[in-house]
Amino acid sequence: MRNLQPLAVKDVALNKGLLSERMRVIREEVIPYQWKALNDQVPGAEPSHAIENLQIAAGEKEGVHHGFIFQDSDVAKWLEAVGYRLATHPDPELEKTADEVIELLGRAQEEDGYLNSFFTIMRPEGRWTNLRDDHELYCAGHLIEAAVAYYEGTGKRNLLDIVCRFVDLIDSVFGPEPGKLKGYPGHQEIELALIRLYHVTGDEKHLKLAKFFIDQRGQQPHYFVQEWEKRGETGKSWYAWPLEYQQSHLPVREQTKAVGHSVRAMYMYSAMVDVARETNDVELMDVAKGLWRNVVSKQMYITGGVGSQEYGEGFSTDYDLPSDTAYTETCAAIGLVFWAQRLLQVEPKAEYADVLERALFNGVLSGISLDGQRFFYVNPLEVVPEVISRRRDHFHVRPTRQSWFGCACCPPNIARLVASVGKYMYGVEGNALYVHLYGDNTAEAVWAGKNVTLRQETDYPYEGEVKVSIEAPEAVDGVLYLRIPGWCQEWNVKVNGEIVTSPTLEEGYLKLARVWTNGDTIELSLAMPVMRVRSNTLVRETIGKVALQRGPLVYCLEEQDNGANLAALILPAESEFIVEFEEELNVPILRGEAKRYVSNTDELYTTAEPKAETVTITAIPYFAWDNRKSGEMLVWLREG
Repeated sequence: MRNLQPLAVKDVALNKGLLSERMRVIREEVIPYQWKALNDQVPGAEPSHAIENLQIAAGEKEGVHHGFIFQDSDVAKWLEAVGYRLATHPDPELEKTADEVIELLGRAQEEDGYLNSFFTIMRPEGRWTNLRDDHELYCAGHLIEAAVAYYEGTGKRNLLDIVCRFVDLIDSVFGPEPGKLKGYPGHQEIELALIRLYHVTGDEKHLKLAKFFIDQRGQQPHYFVQEWEKRGETGKSWYAWPLEYQQSHLPVREQTKAVGHSVRAMYMYSAMVDVARETNDVELMDVAKGLWRNVVSKQMYITGGVGSQEYGEGFSTDYDLPSDTAYTETCAAIGLVFWAQRLLQVEPKAEYADVLERALFNGVLSGISLDGQRFFYVNPLEVVPEVISRRRDHFHVRPTRQSWFGCACCPPNIARLVASVGKYMYGVEGNALYVHLYGDNTAEAVWAGKNVTLRQETDYPYEGEVKVSIEAPEAVDGVLYLRIPGWCQEWNVKVNGEIVTSPTLEEGYLKLARVWTNGDTIELSLAMPVMRVRSNTLVRETIGKVALQRGPLVYCLEEQDNGANLAALILPAESEFIVEFEEELNVPILRGEAKRYVSNTDELYTTAEPKAETVTITAIPYFAWDNRKSGEMLVWLREG
């Protein structure tokens, strides 16, 4: 197995372009906005009570716990995003606020290290009695990730010391040793968090505990069944059965198909790769790769969204990818990014980076408005507002973005990913330096033992021209790998102004091996025509339809530009598109000719053919929809 290391968040500075702008919005708008939300200061938004819960747990207020049982995790994800933000853009006032939150967490921590406001306030005797549903280990996992990010961003150990005490307690409760519980989390998260903690502490028990949770899952006798019986529960609930919901229906190493809750699955699959890499477990890695093939070849939307059904917020069956009832939770796309990056570390193949990019630019960025004030939990590929409002009776399914959610897992999850996006762009191992993602940035790296600065100058993903400049005080005998995206059919590269006539491709990466010196430049040109993408014909919903894609960006149609009843539009085979820049959304848009079918009668059914009118249609990047007027939206167009 390879072991590529990502660059640290602090070592990659986004300068301009889409990712830089999204990071700016997270930094300047979203983190302050979410702090207000956690303190119930956003007018009209569902109250969070998250900070208040911790104050009650610390004995500083009277009251009961409000919100979901996992409300603490929203605070943890906010702190994680703050850690990344401080790593790239120091802010004394924000750091002071975060330090105060960390001190509050310390005061809310119990003497034995336990830290969970719900159980401290509501069920102090109920610890570890319902791992299936109660999210104790999930919340602990997010707190661990926050501690690692904050330590790496500021050098402060306060939160790291708090979570290490908590993990010591967890390690004393769970494990294969006699007298310990043989359980594991109902919602996976702590597994990958423990690996991140292990990287900081070097403490083998953190790695062993992560491995235990992975290996123990689904073993017989089944722990969740034993728990259920011990509690004397009767009947069944939608989230408890079948066991596929928590991916505990089989031991992890026997699983071949993605099932159940999609976010839980993504986090578990990410942790499987982590554990396999750290322990050189080839069998576990092969299982993770098999699950990857199932997801990306049979259960992933063109936007990089996963989890097609509202029931259980999860996977359905192979090739079941409906557009209007797609659930595709924002957190699931984020989890897919995590998984793809981890696979890149052990096997640098462009296919992993292609999916990472698809999910990031489409399935993740769609979850937040351009101004950072409104969010999607669910990301369908077709919307008719009245139909959604009447047909989809679920509190997360809305035809327009929301200011906050009672179950607010997605907004702070977006913030922590986008705030740390720099660490997904590069990978280094010895004399090999991989460029996974393109975006205007300046990166500091140790390459073949030498300190270098790489500068990317580009307007990617809007344009396909990328210039990479190398600043190296000493010559570097190294290999530079540039990803050639899977969507790109034509490309060329120049080194110091000379075209590379016989380029070498290795697993989808352009391989450039030489002694690099200060001032060397590489110019990569990726052709970006408007493409019509078609699905496998086993995807029933999209047979005879096309989606528009330019570069890594999937496009959609909105009612505001194209009128109502978008489903009546037909895209002729000969239609071509021009690319224009739209000032209001600040994005490139597509314009082309199509036909619109209009009925010749008011009858519900008729033998008469509908009238076909020629119209101009406008498509915008999918991530930018619902930033103007609310209305219909459509990704897949009929072709004919």
